[in-house]
Amino acid sequence: MREKVSEMLEKVRPILQRDGGDVELVDVNQDGVVLVKLKGACQGCPGATMTIKAVIENLLVKEVPGVTQVIGI
Repeated sequence: MREKVSEMLEKVRPILQRDGGDVELVDVNQDGVVLVKLKGACQGCPGATMTIKAVIENLLVKEVPGVTQVIGI
């Protein structure tokens, strides 16, 4: 599952990089919880939670079987 999550994050990465940010995959646990860390301009951005939930989580839950949620750390 980790490989598939990593592949999907590569699809999101260019969008974040366009705004000076990035995303790092920290962990994928057995319960399907994905931990990510936003970097650059995305780190601490007021819209960071929205980016994680509305963009990253929606994509991963839809495209990667077993992913249940995405949490930013």
